[in-house]
Amino acid sequence: MPATKRKTGTTAAKAGKKAATRKTSAKKAATKKAAAKKTASQTAKKPAAAKTAGKKAATKKTSAKKAATQAAKKAAPQRKAAASAKPKTAVAAGAGLEVGPIRGFKPYQPRKGEEYMNERQLEHFRQILLAWKRELMEEVDRTVHHMQDEAGNFPDPNDRATQEEEFSLELRTRDRERKLIRKIDEALKRIEDGEYGYCESCGVEIGIRRLEARPTATLCIDCKTLDEVRERQMGL
Repeated sequence: MPATKRKTGTTAAKAGKKAATRKTSAKKAATKKAAAKKTASQTAKKPAAAKTAGKKAATKKTSAKKAATQAAKKAAPQRKAAASAKPKTAVAAGAGLEVGPIRGFKPYQPRKGEEYMNERQLEHFRQILLAWKRELMEEVDRTVHHMQDEAGNFPDPNDRATQEEEFSLELRTRDRERKLIRKIDEALKRIEDGEYGYCESCGVEIGIRRLEARPTATLCIDCKTLDEVRERQMGL
């Protein structure tokens, strides 16, 4: 009998342990399911939030486009009015009519049937050339006085080098202007000889507008273009 009781007790203990194990595994399974449900719900919420944010952004863009369109519509009449008013103001005030390298000279307005390079046209270009030459001579004198006033023996080598570089740049500029003065003198001589305004290469008229842009021009636009093409080819 005692042995039978021991066996029965052992069997009951084992059955209890198995039942407890089953309960534990059931609890774990329930916990996992709950966690899985939470994860699924959170995952489902994220696309919805993203869609909502996208809709908000699209709404903002649409409203911004509408505001820009309305502003453009409002500004369009003002721009048209300003564009129509500007030419009238310029013509009335004489603005934008200066030509060539010298300020203060208005474009020459030829009369109907007027002969090319008549006395009026030659006088127009003579005054432009003389004013241009006078301005260049003033720049030369100003450079000479500046170099005389600023010349000094600086103790610092860096200061001396800076001054020498400035003087060298000014002298190079004045050298180019001196060459330009020589071209102006040649143009004035062509006016006196009656050869001004005609291409030296082909003999056709250079044109009033081209001469106003470059009073010392000696070639028409076609010959000048060919000359530049040849120079580029020789440079290659």
